Amino acid sequence: MIATPVSSRTLYFRLLGYVRPYWRVFALAIAALVITAATEPLFPALLKPILDKGFDGKPRDDLYLAPFAIVAIFAIRGLFGYIASYCMSWVSNRVITDLRAQMFERIVRLPTAHFQAHPSGQLISRITYDVGGIAAAATTVITTILKDSLTVIGLIAWLVYLNWQLTLVLLIIAPAIAFVIRVFGHRLRSMSRASQIGMAHMTQTLQEVIDGQKVVKIYGGEPQEVARFRKISEDLRRYGMRQAMAAAGSVPLVQLAASVAVAIVVYIALLQSSSAQTTVGGFVSFITAMLMLLAPLRHLTDINAPLQRGLAASESVFTLLDEAPEDDRGTRTIARASGEIIFECVHFQYPGAEREALNHISLNISPGQTVALVGPSGGGKTTIANLLPRFYPPSSGRILLDGIDLQDLTLTSLRANIALVSQDVVLFDDSIAANIAYGALHNVSPAEIEAAARAAHAHDFIMAMPAGYETSIGENGIRLSGGQRQRLAIARALLKNAPVLILDEATSALDSESERQVQEALEILMKGRTTLVIAHRLSTIENADQIVVLAGGRIVEQGTHGELLSKRQIYANLYNAPDNPPE
Repeated sequence: MIATPVSSRTLYFRLLGYVRPYWRVFALAIAALVITAATEPLFPALLKPILDKGFDGKPRDDLYLAPFAIVAIFAIRGLFGYIASYCMSWVSNRVITDLRAQMFERIVRLPTAHFQAHPSGQLISRITYDVGGIAAAATTVITTILKDSLTVIGLIAWLVYLNWQLTLVLLIIAPAIAFVIRVFGHRLRSMSRASQIGMAHMTQTLQEVIDGQKVVKIYGGEPQEVARFRKISEDLRRYGMRQAMAAAGSVPLVQLAASVAVAIVVYIALLQSSSAQTTVGGFVSFITAMLMLLAPLRHLTDINAPLQRGLAASESVFTLLDEAPEDDRGTRTIARASGEIIFECVHFQYPGAEREALNHISLNISPGQTVALVGPSGGGKTTIANLLPRFYPPSSGRILLDGIDLQDLTLTSLRANIALVSQDVVLFDDSIAANIAYGALHNVSPAEIEAAARAAHAHDFIMAMPAGYETSIGENGIRLSGGQRQRLAIARALLKNAPVLILDEATSALDSESERQVQEALEILMKGRTTLVIAHRLSTIENADQIVVLAGGRIVEQGTHGELLSKRQIYANLYNAPDNPPE
């Protein structure tokens, strides 16, 4: 979603704020642009004495230097034009790099709720496509505005010096040009915003189809996805054509106004020439300068399209940068927790949800205990697991770790004490070693990595890989089986050695052999840790110290496996259900 539009001036000055760290190179570019623009009026100025004094039968000796002066003018223009272009591009690419780094830094610090409310394709589009749109605003636009504006000023100054009456005619068209640019500029900005939203939808569609290609194939979704993509592409085409119409429409209108001014100037100059009010050299110099004026004016007109696209992209980029990061107002730290966890009358409701996901949850977990959360889908099991690392804050109530309210702890300190192994294992397109020693663990020794892998029953299959621990596993571990991916996640958790462990249905999607291996690794991982287990197969949590049954966001039963079976209520019914056979 694009934020309420702000003024072009505000956006552009904020964008230029990113240029400040590179002001020296930027100043060099400006100086080169000034020199380049200053050479523009020299050529028509040189024509006047050549024509007035060079063809009257006795030219001055110094006029023979004019050809060399012409070459010098264009050599200086070319040299400083190159310097200006290179320096401006250098600054622009630095700005884009800085913006992308800031955007990515903000993305990784956004609260979990933001990712649920915004499609991932939108975030990807902003950091790839939208930032690229700023490039034109940061380079071409600045270069054109400065160079061509200075050129126009220099040429107009020369025209005023030659003949102020004729120059006045040219200046009459300025309001008309400004009006055309303003009208078409609004249209360009509007269509640029629509294009950015369309590009985000396209990115999202591509990501969904690539990630879900097996589902697309097995359910015959190819025609549906092709039709959806075609519609998005057609929308983008229409937005692009509307931008092209607005950009192309302004140019001929400006040129038409300029041609009328040129025609009037030529007519008046002819009248002045007949009454000896101007010389041949003065007239040719004026016409040459006037014609040279058309190119920078056209550039200034054309720049409206990339400028509006860049400003629209800036809106999108700054909207992301202005998003509030995770609430990390906690000031207390805890080195290594003992693992006591207390939920005190906790309520929680997801943003936009009609009912509470958790209602009056009170739970005491002693250090080193294993507590299993079971119950029907939607009961609140995963929500409890999400509140513990503060992916979400509770709507009311408190959660304590070793007697300290989680809201009072810094996020870094809290999460350093928690490890997570879930059903949906997240791995990165890197080596096996890098995936085990991830994040704050990246500096550990190879021996520590191997020890964690051995404890997770992963060492043998790792050594069977082509490059052992340095084997690249592909996007999200695509080259590994489900059991192998789970064991790498367990090895990662073992290496972290956190006192609190969350197991979110860590074995639910595995075959029997893989589940047995993973379960053995989990038993090693759980020793001596406070463990919160979300269980799918109830037979795997029979030895838990506590089993908490959740339904409708409430705790409806609580006790050991034997106690709950003897009650013959919800837990007993779940345990004896056909889809949960005892092992």
